[in-house]
Amino acid sequence: MVLRAYLAVYDTLADWEAGHLLAELRTGRFTGTPFEVVSVADAVGPVTTMGGVQIQPDARLPDADPASGELLILPGADLWDAGGGEAVTEVARRFLTAATPVAAICGATLGLARAGLLDDRRHTSAAPEYLATSGYGGAALYEDARAVVDDAGLLVTAGPDSPVQFARATLGALGLAPEATLEAYEGVFHRGDAASFPALMPASRAQQTA
Repeated sequence: MVLRAYLAVYDTLADWEAGHLLAELRTGRFTGTPFEVVSVADAVGPVTTMGGVQIQPDARLPDADPASGELLILPGADLWDAGGGEAVTEVARRFLTAATPVAAICGATLGLARAGLLDDRRHTSAAPEYLATSGYGGAALYEDARAVVDDAGLLVTAGPDSPVQFARATLGALGLAPEATLEAYEGVFHRGDAASFPALMPASRAQQTA
C-alpha cells in the first residue's frame, strides 16, 4: 500500500517551512515508512516559491482526496496574508471532516482561522495577534508553543520559525516514530545537539536494513 501526503503549492510558498517534513516523509529515513508526496495546486501551470524554485504541480486541488491520502500539508505564502487561499482551506475542511490529518504552518494557519477551522481546535501560529486579524472564534484555544497537535490528533499547526518542530509534531501525530526518535530528531536538526545523534542513528539503520 502506498502512503500519500498531499502538499498544497502556490506562488511565494515558503520553501523552508515544510522542507524538513517533506524530506522525512518521502525518504522515511528515520521512520521506516516512506510516503509518496503529491503536489496539488489551484492551477495547472508551475508555481514559483519564495526562494525562486519552480514547481510543476502533480495534480489539481480537487484531486487531493482524503480517501487516498494520509496527510494534507499547507505551507505559508503571501496569498494567506492577502486574504486568499479559500480553495485550499476548503480542501483542508474536507480532510478534517474525513478525519484525515492536516498540517499547517505560518500563514496557512491564518487561512484556517478565517475559514473557522481553528474555532474549536487547539492550535498555534506566528503569534496570537496575527490570528486575531481574522476575527476568528478560537483565540481561547491558542497555545504559545512551537507546534501544537489538536486533541483529536488531526490538526498540526506551527509558526514560521519552527519547521523542525512542525516536522516532529506531524510525524508524531501520524504515529510514524516513537518519542525517543522524535526527541533525538529535534535535538539534531534544531538544537545541533551532538549527543542526540547516536539516539537518532538506530532509526536510520533500521530503515536501511528494512
